[in-house]
Amino acid sequence: MKKLPLLMLCFLVAVLSLQAQDHKQDILNTIDEPDALSHFRFLAADELMGRDPIRPEMKVATRYIAEQFRKYGAKPINGEDEYLQRIPFRLSGPPVLGKANFGGRVLEQGVDLLVQDGADIKASYEMVVAGYGLADDLQGKDVKGKIIVARVGGPDRISPADLFALGREKVALAEKMGAVGVIEMYNVPTTPWGLVTNMLNRTRFALDAAGGGSSSMPYLWVRDLDASLIAAIDKGEIKQVDLEIKGKVNRPIQCANVIGVIEGTDPQLKNEYLLLSAHYDHVGVGRPDTSGDSIYNGARDNAVGTTAIINAAKYFAKHPPKRSIILAAWTAEEKGLLGSAFYADNPLIPHEQVIFNLNIDNGGYNDTSIITVIGLGRTTADPLIAEAVAAFGMEAIADPSPEQGLYDRSDNVNFARRGIPAPTFSLGFRAFDAEINKYYHQPGDQVDNFDLDYAMQYWRSYLLAARKIADWSEKPFWLPGDKYEEVGKQLYGRD
Repeated sequence: MKKLPLLMLCFLVAVLSLQAQDHKQDILNTIDEPDALSHFRFLAADELMGRDPIRPEMKVATRYIAEQFRKYGAKPINGEDEYLQRIPFRLSGPPVLGKANFGGRVLEQGVDLLVQDGADIKASYEMVVAGYGLADDLQGKDVKGKIIVARVGGPDRISPADLFALGREKVALAEKMGAVGVIEMYNVPTTPWGLVTNMLNRTRFALDAAGGGSSSMPYLWVRDLDASLIAAIDKGEIKQVDLEIKGKVNRPIQCANVIGVIEGTDPQLKNEYLLLSAHYDHVGVGRPDTSGDSIYNGARDNAVGTTAIINAAKYFAKHPPKRSIILAAWTAEEKGLLGSAFYADNPLIPHEQVIFNLNIDNGGYNDTSIITVIGLGRTTADPLIAEAVAAFGMEAIADPSPEQGLYDRSDNVNFARRGIPAPTFSLGFRAFDAEINKYYHQPGDQVDNFDLDYAMQYWRSYLLAARKIADWSEKPFWLPGDKYEEVGKQLYGRD
């Protein structure tokens, strides 16, 4: 009688082993070298000019990925436009000339003045001091045809995020009330003015929260650390400001995340989702190398990852797992993880239904016998990932260079912060050394110097890891003590 449970256990182990072998063979049969390498070569080709979201060639990459999703059978998520989650961005650059004359005190762009927004202008305006320039501060103020002068930020709100968010709010209020501009006096002790000018006195690419590109109204920050200038204006000692602004760059740019979905086969588990993701942008065209090449092709970073997501569309559409799959190619990772941040704030599937994010990002590789998983050792899915990698003759290792802060430098962190377990499946490296830096953000990062046999093993092991997680009877979660464990418990309603 005692032999029956043992026989059953052996039978189950044998069945699971056969299923794993079947999945591996399905992957080998589905992901053929000519097809996979053609995606890789296209995405890293010179013709795409380094896949910079600012450049028009980026739209070709966007369309290409969307059409591969369509061809292989992934579906758009309800509410998407042709697989595209469109995102309003804004290119903002400092003016060629920026001056503000306050009663003989002349401030210049990049020194004591930062022009944040507005069209070219040369005119004189009356000023009205209004606290922080928020709704309560503007009550009873006659601001029509005048410039509102206010302190930067708000009461107990002086973090960088607060300063930018409240600035947009103040400009919108000013326009609504008929003002002609906003000048904020900068006196934040925690963030030095020099740091602010280094960040803002250059061309920037950012999410356009308003979606309108820019305001024609002048919006300026002025250094006033001792509050003497705002006090003089408030007392009537300085009654007007003469502004001269030329050549301010304000350009709306629309980009898109490419999103597809493949429905799972299990009646219950198909309502849970595995998010497979990689960013498809790179850094574009830049300083030439010694050969004169100025196109930063980004084969390692991250055409190889984008190809993995296209391969996932092909494989999982033919062999759907128990759970559903979200396929995501993020834009503007190199600009500050912006595409994934936009999705994390505007998810097409509720985050609590997403059980795991297996992200891909890369700098390069220096060991083709391994896969480096940034975040290995942090989730209960570790054994599944290790098994998948081992099935293709390699070893999965954890981050060997924690000093680089790689976990928090890629798109996965935007989902980890919300509680979703989210490691990054990277090419094999044992140190962030000269071999990595030889190609990382360099024109030499091209397909023709990539080990293509290793690329095939990398793609196939990624798919098997994803398959194991998507079919797992358990839900992956953070290991006890991880810094994201508590937010994960809140997201999933775990005790």
